[in-house]
Amino acid sequence: MAKHAIQKNQGTEEFFTLLTDFDIHLFNTGKHFKLYEKLGAHPAAFDGQKGTYFAVWAPNAVEVSVIGNFNHWKGKSHPLSPRWDGSGIWEGFHPGIQHGEAYKYAIQSVTGQALEKADPFGRFFETPPRTASVVWDESYEWKDAEWLQARKKLEGQPQPYSVYEVHLGSWRRTVEENRSLSYVEAADQLVAYVADMGFTHIEFLPLMEHPFYGSWGYQLTGYFAPTSRYGTPEDFKYMIDRFHQAGIGVILDWVPSHFPGDAHGLYEFDGTHLYEHADPRKGFHPDWQSYIYNYGRNEVRSFLISNALFWLDEFHIDGLRVDAVASMLYLDYSRKAGEWIPNQYGSNENLEAITFLKEMNEVVYSSFPDAITIAEESTSWTGVSRPTFIGGLGFGQKWMMGWMHDSLNYFQLDPVHRKHHQNAITFSIMYAFTENFMLPLSHDEVVHGKGSLLGKMPGDEWRKFANLRLLYSYMFTHPGTKLLFMGAEIAQSAEWNHERSLDWHLLQYPLHAGVQQLLRDLNKLYKSEPALYRHAFEAKGFRWLDYGDRDNSVMAYLRIGDSKEELLLVACNFTPEVRYQYRLGVPYRGQWQEIFTSDATEYAGSGVRNEGIASTSPVKYHGYDNSISLTLPPLGITVWKLVKQEQGFGLGS
Repeated sequence: MAKHAIQKNQGTEEFFTLLTDFDIHLFNTGKHFKLYEKLGAHPAAFDGQKGTYFAVWAPNAVEVSVIGNFNHWKGKSHPLSPRWDGSGIWEGFHPGIQHGEAYKYAIQSVTGQALEKADPFGRFFETPPRTASVVWDESYEWKDAEWLQARKKLEGQPQPYSVYEVHLGSWRRTVEENRSLSYVEAADQLVAYVADMGFTHIEFLPLMEHPFYGSWGYQLTGYFAPTSRYGTPEDFKYMIDRFHQAGIGVILDWVPSHFPGDAHGLYEFDGTHLYEHADPRKGFHPDWQSYIYNYGRNEVRSFLISNALFWLDEFHIDGLRVDAVASMLYLDYSRKAGEWIPNQYGSNENLEAITFLKEMNEVVYSSFPDAITIAEESTSWTGVSRPTFIGGLGFGQKWMMGWMHDSLNYFQLDPVHRKHHQNAITFSIMYAFTENFMLPLSHDEVVHGKGSLLGKMPGDEWRKFANLRLLYSYMFTHPGTKLLFMGAEIAQSAEWNHERSLDWHLLQYPLHAGVQQLLRDLNKLYKSEPALYRHAFEAKGFRWLDYGDRDNSVMAYLRIGDSKEELLLVACNFTPEVRYQYRLGVPYRGQWQEIFTSDATEYAGSGVRNEGIASTSPVKYHGYDNSISLTLPPLGITVWKLVKQEQGFGLGS
């Protein structure tokens, strides 16, 4: 039931409303960030009767009413009244309409159109292909207080951040019915799996309501509703709660960049271009055949920022990954000359979108300083993950798309050619600390004919798997946080298909099971070795030993923590040849121990490893007075740690 409802007198007639004059002021100035508490459908009681209060923004409508089974989907019997304050909001309380009732808004436009629209603030929807909103009176008792307290306590501190990206509908399906798991079923199976694999976070492709399943959730119509395909809002909260109780954070993919033109959705909501720009050069997205928000309109900004806060507030979400930020920043994104309108300065920056993104991040972090926003931004825009007060966009992290493209291009080369492309694999360090980068191997790399990650690897079966293990190990020892799309951890051989389950049967084969075990151990290594995350976004956490050994296709580097006990040495061999007696300089004299190798037999590797301890020799190498001689496994990584120091020099030597 709606709380703190107020009554006002309009003339001599008493009526029910949740909106105060201050609410209207905030809404019309683009500063109302909890609109979900005011607009939409709210079960309430008024004048001794139970019913639902409806409020919808439709400033150019001639008439608005609520339709549903309660009036045989015909308008006029349940009208809404326009507010007298010029806000464009229509509202009304209707007794008898309660929890579980499907409804839409019947809107008569100024052009004579008769529209039937779902509620932009609807909390629940009919299961697609049905498109009506559903009155929903949520009630859930959270049990994640310990998680939220820990999240608050750890805010601002360096933490391991390893994300498992999931499309819930195709992660695992029931064998008999080929049915997607429900939120409740996922709360058992998916939570247990992510915990077993050791990921710190799960990131869901958009789970807001979307009419077309094949859009993977990126074509939203129900921004304030978890999709009913997998259960109720309470079921969704239960799943999130279970993740938190297991010590796992939850990130949602969020899409403020565009929306589809479905008849029941936001497009021409009141018969006019209300949420989108009227001019297609600003309001239509050619890539996705969808519509672009008018970020300069105050009420639209209130809608979108309220939506960002909604998931953090009502659903305890730990972060938002913001989709397609680059498409928002540039007016000429994916457009040819003449297909876009320059800004007031004659350039291609979308000034309204930039202002919106900055304000969104400011509001999110002021309300939830222990949450995170992550930008999928594919260009060299400066300061995406820098504070707004120094000119940045204010995101917490940014996807490192350049690392992903360069790494995959390099790994697809036959090892015999890699010596000619050494710069491709070393270049990322040139800019690795210009942003707070996340390294993504995401769903985008295993769809649309790109094949699976395993399928991109060259060579015979053994070399393919060795290359894949090498790629993952390189990723986990490279500066930055990590993201891996589901199926990659079992070396899925087929391209991802959203209509079917992952190929879990592959785990009966040692090579696939070996890759899965490798990822488990990489997550353990990542979380147990502070050098891998303590200075993930700072240059002082990384130092090259050698990036120029092109002939051997070898590179070696140090990951640096806050003490010599945390220091790690990483050596990568990008060829199938074993490198014996390979010498590397080290900053401390003493005994070093191999703590990880991607070529271990438990990962179905060849088992080439360094047994025992490697003691330093007083042989100058890589700028240090001491060095160790190692065996580098084929297509593998080896990680070393100082276990006993003898008198010698430190990192500054």
